[in-house]
Amino acid sequence: MWEAYHSVSTIDEALALLNEHRSGARIVAGATDLIIEMERGQHPQLKVLVDITRVPGLDQISLDADRIVLGPLVTHNHVVASRLIRERALPLAQASWEVGAPQIRNRATVAGNLITASPANDTITPLIALDAEVTLASVAGERNVKLTDFYSGFRQTVLRPNELMSAIRIPPLDDDQRGVFLKLGLRRAQAISVVDAALIVRLDESNRVSDARIALGSVAATIVRVPAAEACLNGKRLSAETIAEAGRLAAESVKPIDDVRGSAEYRSEMVKMLVLRALRQLESGSPLNNIPARPPMLWGADEGVVTRGLPAALAHAPDRPIESRVNGVDVCIATGQRKSLLHWLRDEVKLPGTKEGCAEGECGACTVFLDDVAVMACMVHAPRAHGAEILTVEGLQCGEALHPIQQAFIDQAAVQCGYCTPGFLMAGAKLLDEIEKPDTEQINYSISGNLCRCTGYYKIVEAFRQAASMKTEVEQG
Repeated sequence: MWEAYHSVSTIDEALALLNEHRSGARIVAGATDLIIEMERGQHPQLKVLVDITRVPGLDQISLDADRIVLGPLVTHNHVVASRLIRERALPLAQASWEVGAPQIRNRATVAGNLITASPANDTITPLIALDAEVTLASVAGERNVKLTDFYSGFRQTVLRPNELMSAIRIPPLDDDQRGVFLKLGLRRAQAISVVDAALIVRLDESNRVSDARIALGSVAATIVRVPAAEACLNGKRLSAETIAEAGRLAAESVKPIDDVRGSAEYRSEMVKMLVLRALRQLESGSPLNNIPARPPMLWGADEGVVTRGLPAALAHAPDRPIESRVNGVDVCIATGQRKSLLHWLRDEVKLPGTKEGCAEGECGACTVFLDDVAVMACMVHAPRAHGAEILTVEGLQCGEALHPIQQAFIDQAAVQCGYCTPGFLMAGAKLLDEIEKPDTEQINYSISGNLCRCTGYYKIVEAFRQAASMKTEVEQG
């Protein structure tokens, strides 16, 4: 378990700590993978965690000369909401929307997804197809590495122990380029890729291809390109015959992995089908967009952006009290620093409404608001609560009046065993803050990270509809 947790106020402070502790330190941005891996004892060498989530400006998406630049705190929800990404790097937005659920997308960063280096991580595939590069910073300076050269093997990268990924740089698609990302999972949400594919093609007015890039994920130890299929497309129109040949060559070019999510034979067939579907969409000129026009983010008025930094860096030793504001009440607690936010709230703050269902971000029962953003409390380290504003299900009620979502759950009999209810209530409250009258699709997406073990979703959705009507009536007087 870690010995010191540092919340830094500048990127230079983070680099200095990495340089001092080397392999004994890791950056905390989203940490949605890291916290679970540490709970499983996978990183016994880690003694120092360096939290950069309070540094303003690191969560920006910008256009710098001829590159789209993502900072190290850009989350998947930031990407989904970015007009620039949707217009000039659509496959990345499509892949980001497929990651986890709203609460996870509010914490998980694109940089972290790249560093974790799993071949099933959704955003790596489109970024390789987009020919992205990453900037790696240390106290000695910066170096730029092509993303294709960043991976040295299964879950292995060239990132040095004293380096931090400070930027992701993406060449924006030109007007004559089209791109699409497709994913095959075993369920509609919270699914790890069985196979995913990102395709970029440059087309002239007659649909003749002058450049093609096909990247495939979750079929090998790293993301792979398929040069034979790409060469088959170059110089040809996207006819039915050309598309069929490219799909066949893509399937023949890979020797897929064989695991619990899919056999090698199945993956090979799905590679062909995804490439066929992607090329047909690109040929049509209007690739299907899996992102709703107004997607539920569950991220508050500041849209998940770090608006205020820390006045100075903080070092959280195991005996340093955590000072926070929980449900409008200031708390100062000297214990529980090495726990997750979930267990700190339950064990130390004595608020048991936040539940533990899975402890790995799969069920949503532990949903709370951290600085107005919905997150899975099981995937946040307790010291992140220091100086933060937290709202739990106990704080939803306003005086003696229940929150509309609470009252609607009672009226619609949406509570069965009740274990999942706190997480649904928190997701619903944040959804209604964002969207006055959510439709069924928006409601379903907002609770895609919440699991009801009693399968009572019909009543839950009805409660969301009623709560929206109740909230509107209250606001209109």
